[in-house]
Amino acid sequence: MEATEIRKLAALEDTHWWYRERRTLLARALRRLAATPGRALDIGAAGGGNTRVLREHGWDPVALEYSVEGAQVAHERGLNVIRADARYLPIQSEAMKLVIAFDILEHIKEDNLAAGEIFRALEPGGTALIAVPADPKLWSAHDEAVDHVRRYTRESLHAVMSEAGFIIDELWSWNVLMRPLAAWKRRSSSGSDLSDLPKVVNAGLSAVIAFERYLPVKSLPGVSLMLRAHRPG
Repeated sequence: MEATEIRKLAALEDTHWWYRERRTLLARALRRLAATPGRALDIGAAGGGNTRVLREHGWDPVALEYSVEGAQVAHERGLNVIRADARYLPIQSEAMKLVIAFDILEHIKEDNLAAGEIFRALEPGGTALIAVPADPKLWSAHDEAVDHVRRYTRESLHAVMSEAGFIIDELWSWNVLMRPLAAWKRRSSSGSDLSDLPKVVNAGLSAVIAFERYLPVKSLPGVSLMLRAHRPG
């Protein structure tokens, strides 16, 4: 992702409905983990929004970011940051209790290498939380603008993680209610969807995506896929 996109994301992530709801989902997932907080790794941390959620919930997090710009933003926000490639993590084996990688695997041609490194970095019994864009049918100029290599199906995401050695605990769709709107918008898009929104629009979309938490729609097609898995202990 280009430096301008990283800076744009960092500026948007505190208020934009997409990033706010994902932080809420991460916080809920952390509360549901049976494990006592310990060392955690946030791969592809960008400006560190999710890293801060980890810290707020008692974890000892490291933000790992490939881009110079993203690492600098995270550093400016007072986070412990490492610049590195997700395919070659500078992390000791079995050093982490939790690894999160939100919207990272789709940027990496050899996603199997990244999945293998996540597995290696986790201690036995450790948890991985993964988020990726869903459905190749939604491919658009947005994906090209943010350097996506692919969009995932349930089968392809399950395969890359299970082949790395993980036990898949849960795999579900997210952003289901707004999938028709996303599909319509991206048919005519010419670049990244990352943009500031009028407050009333942002508030409306926030309400819709928050309402989705309480609906039985996780098995339906969405804009994203989320996965929770663990390294066998």
